[in-house]
Amino acid sequence: MAALIPAASPPTISRRSVTSRGYGPAAVWGTTGPAGHDGGVPDDVHPLDDPADASALRDHATALADGIEAAIPAWVERSTRRVLGDQGIPVDAALADDIAGAAEAARADGAPRVRALLLSDVDDQAGNPLAIVRSLVRHPTVVLRRAGARPVVRVEFDERSFPDDVYGLTPASFADLDPSLHDPGMTWGAAKAYVHLARRRREGRR
Repeated sequence: MAALIPAASPPTISRRSVTSRGYGPAAVWGTTGPAGHDGGVPDDVHPLDDPADASALRDHATALADGIEAAIPAWVERSTRRVLGDQGIPVDAALADDIAGAAEAARADGAPRVRALLLSDVDDQAGNPLAIVRSLVRHPTVVLRRAGARPVVRVEFDERSFPDDVYGLTPASFADLDPSLHDPGMTWGAAKAYVHLARRRREGRR
C-alpha cells in the first residue's frame, strides 16, 4: 500500500487568506459550487459563517459525498479481484456474486455515514470521510477469506495501523478510492479549513 497521508488533511491556509477578499470557498467556485451542483444558501447557516462560503462548502461536501458513494462499489470489486488474481484464485459465477454483494453492502454501509459526516457542521465533525471508507475493507475481506485467499505481506506501519486489513485493501487517500476524487477531496478539505478558521477569527480566537 502507498504511504498514508492523513485523512482529509487540507492545504495550509494562511491567516491572511481568511481576512482577504477573494480567497474563500465562494470566491473559488462562486455561490453555485462545483459543476453539477446548484448551490443555494443552506437554511442552517452558522451565525458566524459567511452565507456564500457556507453554501460553497456544502456544495463541495455534496460533490465529494456523491463521488465517494459512486466509487465504493468499483473500489471493492477492483480490490477484491486484484488479490484473487495475484493469488491465482479463479472467479466463478458464485464468487462473482459474492464480490458484487460485498460491493453493494459496502456502499450501503459507508455512503450514508460519509454523507452525514460531510454535511454536518464543521465543528461537529468527529472523524473524517476517508476513515469511514477505510472501515469498509471488512466487506471484501470476508469474501477473500471465504475464497481461501492468503493474507498478504504488509509493512509494519500498515500492520499496526490496520490490524484487521490482512489483504492490504485500505486506501491511503481519496485518489486510491478513485483518481477522480483527488480534486474534490482537496477542495472540500481546503473549504472546510477556511470556514473553520474564519469562524475562529470571528470569535476572536485566531
